[in-house]
Amino acid sequence: MSRFIWTCSLTVAVLVLAGDSLLRAQDHGGQYSPADIQYGATIYTNQCTRCHGATGDQVGGVNLRSGQFRRASTDDELRMVIVTGISGTGMPAFKLDPSELTGIIAYVRNMRDFDMKSVAIGDVVRGQALFENKGACTTCHRVNGKGSRKAPNLSDVGSLRPAGVLQQSLVDPTGAMLPLNRSIRAVLKDGKVVTGRRLNEDTYNVVLIDEQERLVALAKADLRQFEVVKTSPMPSYKDKLTSAEMADILAYLLSLKGPKS
Repeated sequence: MSRFIWTCSLTVAVLVLAGDSLLRAQDHGGQYSPADIQYGATIYTNQCTRCHGATGDQVGGVNLRSGQFRRASTDDELRMVIVTGISGTGMPAFKLDPSELTGIIAYVRNMRDFDMKSVAIGDVVRGQALFENKGACTTCHRVNGKGSRKAPNLSDVGSLRPAGVLQQSLVDPTGAMLPLNRSIRAVLKDGKVVTGRRLNEDTYNVVLIDEQERLVALAKADLRQFEVVKTSPMPSYKDKLTSAEMADILAYLLSLKGPKS
């Protein structure tokens, strides 16, 4: 009986270790958005190639391309090394925003299979022109004091959202929409309908900005109906922009880092 229990225990331990190894293997690979990998390639080229080289094997004992690291194995550990640096070595601390960190890690995890020629983060200047003209984005969004307040302010969106999320927002706005950005449709007791973006809400009241950019404060006790609209009013640009134009607008959005300190 004891031998049977020992054999079963050993089998379970092997399965657990195998499962853990499998999870570790799956913790990387295809979980990264192509847009984040592409964005990370540009960040890596600008920030990392001087020391690590284009293929990531210029530092002794480190080969980023093949996944050989000295002090990190998980993404969180990589993030910590990048942000804090390594004392007593040539590895400095980098001041990168969350979207840049996401991109760097996505690229490092995919260096071996990534073709630099396929980078599709476009031109910032062209992207701004598309954003303001063909895309008509300023009819809803505001950037650095210019544009409408009906939709979320995008002045620092490049610091807050990874490239993959921004790209998804252009292609599938409803799927990428955060719950806090959902609109509200309220029907007053007299039948009047008010629709707008929610700015603030508590148990008794809700404050919206409506389609005319007016602030509207509503007491919930005065409402006949209160509904959270889960469909984004933003159109999909999947068939409205070419792949090159999409890359240009993505580059512009990633460049929006907020006021310069």
